[in-house]
Amino acid sequence: MEILILAVVIALVAVGAISGLVVSSRKKKQLPPPAPSSTPTITAPPAEPQVGEDAVETAEEPRRTIEEVALPKAAAPVEAPAVEPEVPAAPEIEVPEPTAGRLVRLRARLARSQNSLGQGLLTLLSREHLDEDTWEEIEETLLVADVGVVPTQELVDRLRERVKVLGTRTPADLRALLKEELLTLVGTDFDRVVKTESGEDTPGVIMVVGVNGTGKTTTTGKLARVLVADGRSVVLGAADTFRAAAADQLQTWGERVGARTVRGPEGGDPASIAYDAVKEGIAEGADVVLIDTAGRLHTKTGLMDELGKVKRVVEKHGPLDEILLVLDATTGQNGLAQARVFAEVVDITGIVLTKLDGTAKGGIVIAVQRELGVPVKLIGLGEGADDLAPFEPEAFVDALIGD
Repeated sequence: MEILILAVVIALVAVGAISGLVVSSRKKKQLPPPAPSSTPTITAPPAEPQVGEDAVETAEEPRRTIEEVALPKAAAPVEAPAVEPEVPAAPEIEVPEPTAGRLVRLRARLARSQNSLGQGLLTLLSREHLDEDTWEEIEETLLVADVGVVPTQELVDRLRERVKVLGTRTPADLRALLKEELLTLVGTDFDRVVKTESGEDTPGVIMVVGVNGTGKTTTTGKLARVLVADGRSVVLGAADTFRAAAADQLQTWGERVGARTVRGPEGGDPASIAYDAVKEGIAEGADVVLIDTAGRLHTKTGLMDELGKVKRVVEKHGPLDEILLVLDATTGQNGLAQARVFAEVVDITGIVLTKLDGTAKGGIVIAVQRELGVPVKLIGLGEGADDLAPFEPEAFVDALIGD
């Protein structure tokens, strides 16, 4: 009986289990399958291992969606340690060579290129008989040296007359005679001082003009050294805005002697920069303002008119004290053509002859002064920073004829 009851119980349990499985299976079939996720989940690749002292152990990253992988969160900003800006060292200020007697110190350099004129004349005048052929050679020597036609004729006429009166012609007598006559042509009565003082309570203003290639910007920088050497404070105006790097070049010259440079954008209005330079010079109480103008070609009428505009704008502050024309001494008679055109546009007050230590002819000093009626005030005798010297007639003539 007990065995029968146990069998019935087992049968009932088995039937219930089978019924439950059937019901469960039916319920699963009735439920619709879940819709696939529009955003599949992916597992981000493991981070690269870190190396060095900064390496740390990291826990396994949780799974991220594709959006989280494609658009990672911005990293938190890391504050950089405060670093003080590096201040560039100020350029070392140079002390220019004194200008007093500078031409005498550079005399040997001048004599090397000019002795052909003086020594050639002395050789010809020392001949036993001074016939017409000899005088023609003397005249040709002077013309080749760029003395000019009219000054040459005047000198030859005076030499003829004085040699006749002199009678004996020892080397010492001829040298003294030639020196005296050349000094007369060069001129000892010109005022060759570069004007740096204004009649008003404003800085002296000097404008430097000239054509391309004469060394105008370099001469302006060297002139700043001359003025600083003489104890004057200088402001430079970089009004040559048409030549690339002209302002940089002038600024470099100024920094070497502690002179500030007023400049503007490349291709800017030169007259505006020149005006600002004078304005700054007044504000700073400077002694002199040097204005470097564009190296314009003397054949370009429009550009020459612009030079006149610069002059007029600067004169709104007061009169210009100097307008220096820079000429390349090696250009000879072409330099005279340039001088004529510039003189028509602005009132040239002085000449600066550069490259007089090269192949230049010493007679250009005489010719350009005769052409313009203004003195040579400065001459350039080399590439050195202090090779610009005040012109001294006696030292110049001594270099021409030698000892």
